Amino acid sequence: MRNLPIPGVFATRWHKSFQAYCADKRGLAAVEFAMIAMPFFLMIFGTIELAVIFIMQAILDNAAAEASRQIRTGQLQTAGLSQANMETRFKDSLGDELFGLLDPNKVIYDVQTFTTFGNTGGGITYDTSTDSIDQSGFGYNFGGQNDIVVVRVFYEWDLIIPVLSAPLKNPNLSDNKTLLQATVAFRNEPFGNS
Repeated sequence: MRNLPIPGVFATRWHKSFQAYCADKRGLAAVEFAMIAMPFFLMIFGTIELAVIFIMQAILDNAAAEASRQIRTGQLQTAGLSQANMETRFKDSLGDELFGLLDPNKVIYDVQTFTTFGNTGGGITYDTSTDSIDQSGFGYNFGGQNDIVVVRVFYEWDLIIPVLSAPLKNPNLSDNKTLLQATVAFRNEPFGNS
């Protein structure tokens, strides 16, 4: 017959080993950090993503307001430029105000003239074949003196962290994008024709 340990002795040894293992605190911080690292970094990167979006939105708002000033004061309309040159100058002015942080070639803008402030509404429609904004109804009418003008500027921002972008992604746009939009509504000054 084999010499088997007495059940009580084996249990006591196992119990002492288990207690020693549980009392050992070396590496505990690494294990605890490993448990919270993923949610912690997701929260940090999500906060950074949201901050970047807010900063880019503020830059787009400022660019739209500053570029629209040329329309409101009549600088574009009284410069003796063709419609195409006025559009180019407006778009260049808009691009200059983006400080190189947004690609001016990806900016979409719409300038419309209205008779009253009450009928300046109009939503955005999307082209499902290209997964982008439908620009077919957009125009570039800078108006004359005392006209009501609405300038809308759009930018399809590529989200940096696609995993975190589910609540931010625009379902009408492709490839993890969200839409930044700035709108400026004003009445042109009585700048005359000189």
